[in-house]
Amino acid sequence: MSDVLLVVLLLAASGGAAWLLADLRTLPSGSDRDVRASVSVVIPARNEEATLPALLASLRPLPINEIIVVDDGSVDATAPVARAGGAVVLPAPAPPPGWTGKAWACQVGADATDGDLILFLDADTVFETDALTGLLALHEERGGLVSVQPFHRVVRPYEQLSSYFNLMSLLASGAFARTPSRRPMAFGPCLLTSRTDYDAAGGHAAVRGEVLDDVRLAAAYDRAGLPVRCAVGGRSIRMRSYPGGLRQLADGWTKNFASGASAAAPGPAIAAALWISAHHAVAVGALLALVSATTGWGANLAHGDPVVWALAWLGVAGHLWSMLRRIGSFGWWTWVLFPVCLVAFDLIFARSAIHTLLRRSVVWRGRDVPLGASAEEVV
Repeated sequence: MSDVLLVVLLLAASGGAAWLLADLRTLPSGSDRDVRASVSVVIPARNEEATLPALLASLRPLPINEIIVVDDGSVDATAPVARAGGAVVLPAPAPPPGWTGKAWACQVGADATDGDLILFLDADTVFETDALTGLLALHEERGGLVSVQPFHRVVRPYEQLSSYFNLMSLLASGAFARTPSRRPMAFGPCLLTSRTDYDAAGGHAAVRGEVLDDVRLAAAYDRAGLPVRCAVGGRSIRMRSYPGGLRQLADGWTKNFASGASAAAPGPAIAAALWISAHHAVAVGALLALVSATTGWGANLAHGDPVVWALAWLGVAGHLWSMLRRIGSFGWWTWVLFPVCLVAFDLIFARSAIHTLLRRSVVWRGRDVPLGASAEEVV
């Protein structure tokens, strides 16, 4: 690869990423607003005894009508922990044929609420005091479905490996592009809707057999002629994904990417693929140039000026830092040593492809979830 071609590739990839995140909006400030509508919170929970206390404590000071934790077949202390945190616990029966576990838990919870607005939250989210009023302000603008991708709180070293997955999800969604994608997207950790709009879109019954129920729910709202509005959590809404270890992280992203590629609109998907391909090119080219310059080995494989490769590495690292700092508390090495996270992305993406093309199913929360099956086949 010539030096000129490398520069052109990096500029095109960076420009595409900048276009896709040009409207990376955070929740509006609404701390001084009065909450007039009644808000019901629904939390689908399966073995969430470790995560629920922080979420429930953060919700306790907020003007919320009711908090319902739907116990989705937990085998830990999810139910007593939820009750101790002030929530009403609703045991979910086994999912009927044609339903995934989370979609069924959300529908069971929604049917049991009586608020004007329904706020669906994953158990690993945490709210700041202005989060609710910010959500309501965003909902009041257009109605429909409001979706928030929370700020990713990273604690243990292996959790840093989610960096590229987080960015690719945002890029390929097209939800924050300068010209928004015609294919609406949503992020499952935080969804706010009115009961009227939820019923008009068909509720979670409309996405009963979908692995990516959040993405398909956005499509259901679009079919009903209802808007979908996305934001990122910023300082208001945070989450810690996959605290249960590396295996949980691999299973989680395997599940998401097994179905996510087909859900993204072609334009954003191609631009996101170009962006991560440029990172691969720089990682491989720079490492080959370094090995060739220091040992003389592989000189026939290394192309281009080593100085140009070094500058390209710095350019990629700097651009990666500028994006990651807006979506999570990722450490310095995730951008300085970005090939490490790239390798993790490649391995889990390959695992996802194998599950999608060969096994036709993924495992999540102890359940086997078929992919590409008809609704009647999904349990």
